[in-house]
Amino acid sequence: MTMMDPSRNVLGGPLEPCSTEPLTGFFRDGHCNTCAEDRGRHTVCAVMTAEFLALSKYLGNDLSTPRPEYRFQGLKPGDQWCLCAARFLQAHEEGAAPRIRLAATHARTLEIVPIEVLRAHALDAG
Repeated sequence: MTMMDPSRNVLGGPLEPCSTEPLTGFFRDGHCNTCAEDRGRHTVCAVMTAEFLALSKYLGNDLSTPRPEYRFQGLKPGDQWCLCAARFLQAHEEGAAPRIRLAATHARTLEIVPIEVLRAHALDAG
């Protein structure tokens, strides 16, 4: 049985929803929740940009092409999505990190991405 980690954000408060349209999250519950089975740590609530989507596709994770067999409509700039923490950090290092919502970014992100990096890309105060 999968045990979800407590739904806390990087600011120490309750984890806010990231997106229900498109429906995101490891659990496809609209939140960037995580658990031991979530090896990619899909915990960063990010607002997609054309630059980030192009980088992700170049790095082998095409998030913009629809995949109906997985009920995935493909992402476009402006969509919010739970990104893998390591991919977000990589995008930061490449200068292509998208803006993020701290209140909707899971606390376990802090095991991979320093809070200062998250704050540098934050849309919300924190």
